[in-house]
Amino acid sequence: MKQFTKLAVAVMVAGVTATASLAQELYTPNLAYRTGPFAATGIPLMNGQADYFAMLNARDGGIGGMMINAEECETGYSTEKGVECYEKTKGRAIVTQPWSTGITLQVLPKTNVDNIPILAPGYGFSPMMDGTTFQWAFNIPAGYWDAADMIIQYLEGQESLSGKKIAFLHLDHPFGKEPLPVLEMHAEAKGFDLVPIPVGLKEMQNQSAQWLQIRRERPDYVVMWGWGAMNAGAITEAVKTKFPMENFLGVWWAGHDADLKIVGEAGKGYKSISWSFPNADAPVMADIQKHVVDAGNSKSNAEEMEGVFYSRGIIISAILGEGIASAQKEFGTAEISAEQLRWGLENINMTEERISELGLDGMVPPFSTSCSDHTGNSGGWMLEWDGEKFVKASELMKANTDAYAGIVAEKAAEYAEANQPWAVNEDCAG
Repeated sequence: MKQFTKLAVAVMVAGVTATASLAQELYTPNLAYRTGPFAATGIPLMNGQADYFAMLNARDGGIGGMMINAEECETGYSTEKGVECYEKTKGRAIVTQPWSTGITLQVLPKTNVDNIPILAPGYGFSPMMDGTTFQWAFNIPAGYWDAADMIIQYLEGQESLSGKKIAFLHLDHPFGKEPLPVLEMHAEAKGFDLVPIPVGLKEMQNQSAQWLQIRRERPDYVVMWGWGAMNAGAITEAVKTKFPMENFLGVWWAGHDADLKIVGEAGKGYKSISWSFPNADAPVMADIQKHVVDAGNSKSNAEEMEGVFYSRGIIISAILGEGIASAQKEFGTAEISAEQLRWGLENINMTEERISELGLDGMVPPFSTSCSDHTGNSGGWMLEWDGEKFVKASELMKANTDAYAGIVAEKAAEYAEANQPWAVNEDCAG
């Protein structure tokens, strides 16, 4: 009996100690993909995300006195594994980061029941910008429909698109099909011919059939919605077939330095819209170097840290960090809940002043969110490959969200109707 009592006490003490330990951190799991066909893009993004929080933990003791546990659950970009990771981590998570439009679509209905915010920066289901309908989902700071609109804006700034032909080279995956409603809207309104050319998952590295079709179609422009190995394959084929690179543009996930370095000078002129930009002189980079890299706690390297994707990972974690800090201030507690974080993500105000305070100078455009606006529509820059690196080829552009507000409302209503019962934020006043 004494033995049992001692054991029971020991277990109880261990439980209390463990609880106290857990209370000293905020669990923000990341459904990472460092393996598989998209690993080349996933690795720098995950490194940037991890290094930013490692820097905050080392420099500031976390956020508001709470260390950030940004544990990764490897998905290999597999939707099935992504859902498994979501189920595995949701118990004590205050946020989920799906890192795939396919995974996002699968966990979206779950989070509305589990009351866990989805943070999907620059990806996911575009109508998630409607925060009243999608109260637990955020695609801050810009969505795919923003990207499609800005790309068309940029092209129209070069010449009238009436009578032109635009080939839409896209991954045959939910991600690749996301911009179609806005592209089709613009094609009808502006009088250009849109030619969708899908690339299957097994065709990413060998796109000879797709580029044969492009040669036959002779489009004025090629717009690429690519990811991972597809980007390098497409860029290599474009060079090989002598397609004019200045007429080849991609979404922000198709603007990865490593893909262009494969072709180097031959890729000069290729463009990619982007809501982030690498700035090696930004104070945050020096802090990461000092507190993470020099301490031997980074998986990155000097070349990767100069690129678009590593810096984008930093911005993504900074956005989450702002949501956490906003919630802590509002609710007067460091140990915030998932529901409180939702409020925090709805009340981000990234002014130029705040961006500078965070040491992110020049790395992200200003934006703000609200309970009805879960995207922020920050806009972005058109980046251009100069043969060695990406440089800004435009001033800050802003998406014309009014042009597709009707599509957002329509698709959000369709989703809610198809997934009844679907809880909406009836208290949201804008």
